[in-house]
Amino acid sequence: QVRLVESGGGSVQAGGSLRLSCAVSGTSYRPYCMGWFRQAPGKEREGVARIDRSGSSSYADSVKGRFTISKDNAKNTLSLQMNSLKPEDTAMYYCAATWRVGTCREFEYWGQGTQVTVSS
Repeated sequence: QVRLVESGGGSVQAGGSLRLSCAVSGTSYRPYCMGWFRQAPGKEREGVARIDRSGSSSYADSVKGRFTISKDNAKNTLSLQMNSLKPEDTAMYYCAATWRVGTCREFEYWGQGTQVTVSS
């Protein structure tokens, strides 16, 4: 069974950096698309960044220039490098994946999440 496990969350001061990782297991096939999402208490879940099978990526306007999504195909791992963190980046961060060809909009597999807390 496919499983996604996030790691790398923690507490950091504003302006600092964190690198999140998401390990994919349970399959020998790489996802068509993967993404990072976040949800703060009382807020709706929002997409942060996505990357498809070819390596093409996209970002939410709020994180452009600060976050970088990447994947390590050899390790079957997704990463999110977060720089210049702001208090408003505080949220539970989730990785997600889809093996459905042609879409980066719907994700059928989700990790449990890792907490990111940014203090001012």
